[in-house]
Amino acid sequence: MTTCWADERVYYPVHARPYTPAHHFPRGKKDPGFQSKLQIAVALATEAKAAGLVFRAVAADCAYGDHDSFRAGLHAAGLAFVMALEPRHGAWSHGTDAYTPVDAAHALAWTDADRPGDWTRIERAFRDGHAATWWAAEARLGWWGPDGNVRLAVATTDPATLPEKATWYLATDLPRPGSPRAADSPNLPADLAEIVRIYGLRHWVEQSYKQVKDELGWADFQVRSDTAIRRHQTLVNCAFSFCWSTWFAPPSAAPPLCGHDAPPSAGKRGHNQTPPGPTALLAPGDPGRPWLAGALEHAATLLTSLDNPASTQRTPSPDQRRCHRQTS
Repeated sequence: MTTCWADERVYYPVHARPYTPAHHFPRGKKDPGFQSKLQIAVALATEAKAAGLVFRAVAADCAYGDHDSFRAGLHAAGLAFVMALEPRHGAWSHGTDAYTPVDAAHALAWTDADRPGDWTRIERAFRDGHAATWWAAEARLGWWGPDGNVRLAVATTDPATLPEKATWYLATDLPRPGSPRAADSPNLPADLAEIVRIYGLRHWVEQSYKQVKDELGWADFQVRSDTAIRRHQTLVNCAFSFCWSTWFAPPSAAPPLCGHDAPPSAGKRGHNQTPPGPTALLAPGDPGRPWLAGALEHAATLLTSLDNPASTQRTPSPDQRRCHRQTS
């Protein structure tokens, strides 16, 4: 289970915790040590807030949005949410004609772009510079509504046909601007454009998964213990952090070799003449926060210091010991 912070410019892994299936615990799901994926997700979001990360809301797909317990857990932790719903998940009435988010969307008035009825035009801007027109509306589903504790927002490229791959059904507890809840809610109001913007950031999670899993080896570990998995995930997150640090770092010249104007000639035999790195080496620039200073500028020097042996007397070989053996 992982959390990822994102805005329109960057995305960043925050926390990770392995999920342990219930059969590994003596009492299964009733064991006090067992946590479901939903419980872990709430705990990680809460940890992010406690760590000082500032975020507008928790965004999640329908694997989490369809669970009342997950929404309740976030609400209890004081965390706002914008989460997708399964389009045809009928949890609002009984029988084959269950009232679903799709039914709620079809009940909205729409004629065309000039007569949008209940729908509001939204212009979505993307990181590569292009823009697209979407439509969004407040819908009613059971006790959910524009002024309820939970709102149902529908966003789509075509309100007439509601295309499956370009329509979102979103549940949020962010209050509507001007609603009775806006004055009492601890969260700032959010209009439809803001709700769509927040959920659009969730796709950075999928992008980060591709990079940490496919490129940095998140899923390539051959370990079994919980501690080993956590260590592996920590190393991958560190690698991801260094990649971002390199991406945003201004170009700079390579640091000079310490103590020499040039490296020793390639054909020279004998001991490597490159001295070990200095014992006190400070990272350049402002780290921006008191957590980690970048050391990439001195990577070559640091590696050189590891490669060179300490300046101690060599241990004689067995042959040398035999040649210098004392006799009486």
